[in-house]
Amino acid sequence: MRHHLPFEVLVERALAGLPEQFRRLLDDAAIVIEDVPTPDQSRQGGGADDGWLYGLYEGVPAVEWGADMVPFPNKITLFRLPLEADFPDPDELEDEVRRTVIHELAHHAGITDERLHELGYD
Repeated sequence: MRHHLPFEVLVERALAGLPEQFRRLLDDAAIVIEDVPTPDQSRQGGGADDGWLYGLYEGVPAVEWGADMVPFPNKITLFRLPLEADFPDPDELEDEVRRTVIHELAHHAGITDERLHELGYD
């Protein structure tokens, strides 16, 4: 097992390894790291009642009219503690962070979960 890397480093590596079509979407979405979701974020993300959520997209999907006129940035929050608890192995954690970011960027791009599944990103 590799030396345990800081979560931020794993996130940077996961972002660097994104497929090109998703990396382009990072230009107008901020990636934020929090320990755990707030109750509001849990509800928004459809997380379990215990707040167990890996990531959340907050913003206006890029496909909606006027999305480029929204004054606040689109934000993807990654929740460190649930991810680290469920994926203690650094390699698996990095993979899951990448999957989570792709999933949340897909929401930003207006890509449905079904389409993500068809593309093999689930």
